[in-house]
Amino acid sequence: MSGEFSAKLELAGEADHLAALLGAITPDDPDSFSGSIEANASGGALLVIEVHAPNMRTLRATLDDLLACLAAAEAGLTAATGE
Repeated sequence: MSGEFSAKLELAGEADHLAALLGAITPDDPDSFSGSIEANASGGALLVIEVHAPNMRTLRATLDDLLACLAAAEAGLTAATGE
């Protein structure tokens, strides 16, 4: 198979919390994904992460890295805020 592979990850929550998560993952590999925070229809916010890769293996590896970074950032935020 040739072409480009892509995936989109959407996380709903409070804008400040999502901004902290985005800030934590952006230094990881900023050329491998794009991220933005958008208004959610329910009044909250939505963190949208889009990954594009030349093959499935790279797409999966990038998603695995991002999810691990998001989990670590979430754990750090939880520890810092006590939530």
